[in-house]
Amino acid sequence: MKSACYLLAVLAVLAVGKETIMNAAETKPAATQLATLGGGCFWCLEALYETFDGVKAVTSGYAGGHKTDPTYKQVCSETTGHAEVVQIEFDPAKITYEQILEIFWEMHDPTTLNRQGGDTGTQYRSVIMYYDDAQKKAAEKSKAAAASRFKDPIVTEIVPLKKFYVAKDYHQDYFRKNPNAPYCAYVISPKLQKLQKVKQSLKKG
Repeated sequence: MKSACYLLAVLAVLAVGKETIMNAAETKPAATQLATLGGGCFWCLEALYETFDGVKAVTSGYAGGHKTDPTYKQVCSETTGHAEVVQIEFDPAKITYEQILEIFWEMHDPTTLNRQGGDTGTQYRSVIMYYDDAQKKAAEKSKAAAASRFKDPIVTEIVPLKKFYVAKDYHQDYFRKNPNAPYCAYVISPKLQKLQKVKQSLKKG
């Protein structure tokens, strides 16, 4: 309940603050920015983030390891050091990096080490990969603020992004292409339905 209420507050900020942010940017349209996050299987994060206004594109891939251009099988073997991540291209005039992070804390459990639900392994670790000092500071501040909302300590890593490797085409837009696949039907769909209910509650409120 607490998590749902907090997400409702985040969505309210997105809805109410959108006009103010856009007005401030009218004289000079802002370029899109990137955020790279890992919070379990990239299929799930991709499907959820794609629903937010201001998110231009979400790309599934790998980062944080030592092997060049790893395959999905290699990453799943836990021998490359990579995490499954999503690279989010967003318009800061509609949704800010800080808001991207607030949504991140609500979309997964940042207190479970190398695990999200039934997905276990270092490739499923919770991680924020920053592009510059501004993103690093924002991530650290956001993590500290989020800590009070969880009973257990947050184990999310905050590390610089060194290289992002795009996953194969069949991993991109996985939920849209395979809505009836077991993982999509039993893991992603319930999360999307919950998110849509929160958004509908916001509109009615």
